[in-house]
Amino acid sequence: MALITHVELRMVDLAPKVERVDAIQSFVCQETPILTLYDSDGACGTGYSYTIGTGGPSVLALLEQTLLPRLIGQDAERIEGIWRDLLFATHATAVGAITSLALATIDTALWDLRCRKQGLPLWKAAGGSRDCIPLYSTEGGWLHLSPQALVEDALAMQSQGFKGSKIKIGRAHLSEDAARLAAVRDAVGPGYEILTDGNQGFTLSEAIRRARMLEDYGVGWFEEPMPADDVAAHQELARRSSVPIAVGESMYSLSQFKDYLQSGAASIVQVDVARIGGITPWLKVAHLAEAFNVMVCPHFLMELHLPLVCAVPNAQWLEYIPQLDGITETGMMVKDGMAHVSPDPGLGIRWDWQRLDALSQPITIKGDA
Repeated sequence: MALITHVELRMVDLAPKVERVDAIQSFVCQETPILTLYDSDGACGTGYSYTIGTGGPSVLALLEQTLLPRLIGQDAERIEGIWRDLLFATHATAVGAITSLALATIDTALWDLRCRKQGLPLWKAAGGSRDCIPLYSTEGGWLHLSPQALVEDALAMQSQGFKGSKIKIGRAHLSEDAARLAAVRDAVGPGYEILTDGNQGFTLSEAIRRARMLEDYGVGWFEEPMPADDVAAHQELARRSSVPIAVGESMYSLSQFKDYLQSGAASIVQVDVARIGGITPWLKVAHLAEAFNVMVCPHFLMELHLPLVCAVPNAQWLEYIPQLDGITETGMMVKDGMAHVSPDPGLGIRWDWQRLDALSQPITIKGDA
């Protein structure tokens, strides 16, 4: 039995590659907590999570002062037990984003360690359903962009073999969103998927109006039309529209997904491995969605979500937003619009440690001995 001997924690601040604006916010920066844990066999595993510009120091403090000291001396193979123990150690701050992001940083490192010691890539260790998945692009669909810019990006992605693009909606008037979608649909034709995202910006009445408009353009889904904690409103919207409703990036527990699925309020689940608290609960949400015959199409974190969507049978898409290129040795393998898993044991991410050391100063936490 190999016990955790020490951990190294660092924070890396990554600037977005392009300006990212949606209906309610701008993506200021990517605060990226990165954790490497070591066991008594001399093995190590690395995990991470993220914020989009706020809360990073709070995540770091929760890890350093509360959670990581509890890891020292633990059997690293007890991933489920460790996850639950840490959840209950922070019961006063759960369920919520800060706690979930901290738990995810630990849980992803534990899975990386396990897979490395077993000599297995995560996509096989977690299920092994397939070795590649179609991509859709979000990076050229932000709300501030002109219709012409949206068209140019969608055509560029289509020429590279991508199967779809996401367009942010939520302009001041419905007609503006309609004009943007019409321009893209006319350019890419009927066989290219257009996915839309409201980023929780609408009331129920306005979401119903926009959903009727979306039907005219054959969109693949209407993502986060309203605040994510309003299950009943999403249930009503789903009842009144033929457009599939997608939710999940702003949900932080298995039970929240259960409520949506039981009530028929969502037909695409976008569970985010960082915001749900790690790989351990992510897989539970994916299998729960499978029981309801619902697709999993996760939010963001494409490098980490790639092996997960390839592990389960009910995933259809991977969202393309490059983010780790500057701190990894090799990027995600993309060919003809398909993302291909890495054969490397672990998460499949080759970190550029020289670059990470230049960008951050690790904090080491050891036992008392």
